[in-house]
Amino acid sequence: MQEPSLHVLDYAIILASLVVSLGVGVWFAKAQGTTSKYFSAEGKVPAWAVGMSIFATLISSVTFLAYPGDGFAGNWVRLVQGMMVPVMVLLGIWFIVPMYRRVIGLSAYEYFEKRFGYFARLYSSLGFILAHFSKMGSVFFLLSLAVASMTGIDTVTVIVVLGIAVIVLTLLGGMQAVIWLDVIQGFLLIVGGVVTLIVIGVKLDGGLMTVFSSAAETGKMSLGSLDWDFVELTFWVMAINGVFYAIQKYGTDQTIVQRYLAAKSDKEAVKASITGVALVVPVWTMFIFIGTALYAFYQGEASLPDGIRSDAVFPHFILTELPIGLVGLIIAALMAAAISSLDSDLNCLAAVGVDDFYKKIKPDSTDAERVRVGKWLVVISGIGAILVALIYVAAGNKGVLATVFALYAIFSGGIAGMFLLGLFLPRVGKKALYVGIGVCVVYTGAALLTSTPFAFGGEARIWLDLGPINYTQHKYMLGVYSHLVLLAVAWAASYVFPGRNVDRSLTFEGWRQWA
Repeated sequence: MQEPSLHVLDYAIILASLVVSLGVGVWFAKAQGTTSKYFSAEGKVPAWAVGMSIFATLISSVTFLAYPGDGFAGNWVRLVQGMMVPVMVLLGIWFIVPMYRRVIGLSAYEYFEKRFGYFARLYSSLGFILAHFSKMGSVFFLLSLAVASMTGIDTVTVIVVLGIAVIVLTLLGGMQAVIWLDVIQGFLLIVGGVVTLIVIGVKLDGGLMTVFSSAAETGKMSLGSLDWDFVELTFWVMAINGVFYAIQKYGTDQTIVQRYLAAKSDKEAVKASITGVALVVPVWTMFIFIGTALYAFYQGEASLPDGIRSDAVFPHFILTELPIGLVGLIIAALMAAAISSLDSDLNCLAAVGVDDFYKKIKPDSTDAERVRVGKWLVVISGIGAILVALIYVAAGNKGVLATVFALYAIFSGGIAGMFLLGLFLPRVGKKALYVGIGVCVVYTGAALLTSTPFAFGGEARIWLDLGPINYTQHKYMLGVYSHLVLLAVAWAASYVFPGRNVDRSLTFEGWRQWA
């Protein structure tokens, strides 16, 4: 692979994108004196901007790199998960959004406390925190690898510089800066993808239509095997996983729920949610198609360095095939994809920290104190995410952080199941739920221990060998099973520990009465 060599114009475009990001944070800095302004923009953001922000939050540098990598190396099975999102959102968003706007103040997990008690709020909140620290570290790491390979800048430097920029803009501008910056970055991301496809089409003999004929011959646009098999990565594994991904993301994830509160009304919030979904699925499709197009390009028009990873093909194309100026634009779009996800994570982690923990520890604190604590939490969370990414670098993308993901899988499993219980099964109270959580944690832990290999004396072993009851199915199904286990066990336990004095307004049945 040729040495990275960017033109001064490309560097100028990249630098300008960072300056604009910081400028947006500074622009909104003076209007962040209350928790309502800092965390939910006082509910005054237009629907289209909130929708664009939801879209940009769901898209990250992982999408920018992983989807083209999958499209290049395999097929489109990864897209199946995303295709389930609009189906589930359209089924439930019309009552989930107004319910949240009526029931909670800031944290999505306040719903679980009102429905099941504080432990349920703590469990779901800690799950969110662990998940998003892991996610932010991986986003920083993947972005730094790509940018370093294309610019020659040291990986650690990329992580630290970008991390500081994200911390500063989020710290200063609050949710208003996050949303309006997401709008800018969302458009930049779309432009980056479209420009890439145009360039590939121009360079391909026969244009982009060649991609379809090549893909038809090789099965590159297949959505996976239709075999009812949960061991391999089949269509059904991704479809079922996608259903629960959509429920958890749009029903329990703070980064999305907090957007509902930023809209001007229930109707505007619903419209924003639908807008976000309407944008994200076509963009996921575009980026996986870019990978398929790159496969066709490198089959006939150019060659790749030996041993190149599939997720490095897109950065290689950017560096070697795009003209001056466009290289900088695409790298800026890649960075925008990361920033639009990371700034949202930081603001929402701070919101959860203030609403779920600080207010409990110091209930008589003033609003000004809560804003101040929230800003400190933005800084601490940002530094924590940078450190997680640096651990990735030191560990070579394996080893240390496997523990982080395992702990998240154990202690945050079943949250979508808990949400469904809260909405649709009024007889389930907190005692029954706690039985379900306990069984879910034990099940998930056992499944991980009986399926996760480690090297011992040059031989691969699993942590716990239980023979015929080892977990042997695809890891994506583990998340599905954790939700189902919690739901089924808690429902069964409710016949021993029936819920008493359940607030019906927190259920779907109650919502139908007050809506």
